[in-house]
Amino acid sequence: MTTKNYFSYLVTKIHSTVIATVEENGLPVTCAIDMMDYDENGLYFLTAKGKGFYDRLKKKGFISLTGMDGQDTMNSVAISVHGKVRERGTELLPRLFEKNPHMREIYPTQESMSALTVFQIFEGSGEWFDLSKKPIERENFTFGGAENMQKRYFINDNCTGCKLCYFHCPQKCITIMEKTTVIQQRHCLHCGNCFAVCPAGAVEKRGETL
Repeated sequence: MTTKNYFSYLVTKIHSTVIATVEENGLPVTCAIDMMDYDENGLYFLTAKGKGFYDRLKKKGFISLTGMDGQDTMNSVAISVHGKVRERGTELLPRLFEKNPHMREIYPTQESMSALTVFQIFEGSGEWFDLSKKPIERENFTFGGAENMQKRYFINDNCTGCKLCYFHCPQKCITIMEKTTVIQQRHCLHCGNCFAVCPAGAVEKRGETL
């Protein structure tokens, strides 16, 4: 899927997310925030300017969020996004209210809407994690020119083909061929078992720019 597909799923299928920000003493704070719209430039949500959430957004300019869709753990999809945010003001409020009509029950008049402002997540990276697939499915994506520097496990040329990594892999997502051994990143849980058991030190954890 494309980044826009992930955004669409997050807004239309999941909608309500848990967002983490950092308060003035460096401690994490979470709150439930609806993702109300998206386009090729990012994700959009709103908040009231009198809230502590607004203050944290303005001071730090960065958030992390996760949303889940599913009846239980083994039949769920999760999307996580972290990135930079900026205030867009009131220009986009009509668009967000049109696409989220329930907001008029909370802010029914123009006067009550005066407290609101729109924020955009405009640069960052994300992860799609689908536990309903066998093996699990994991994909990474970026937007707004950000680089994906997520740490992953890779197998280098020191591999001797002993297959210990494969036997300890909970998803059996390691392909062992005659000359190369490859971790199928799309199905990897990032559990680190392969790294822990490799007698040749052939498994390494490094960032990969996509």
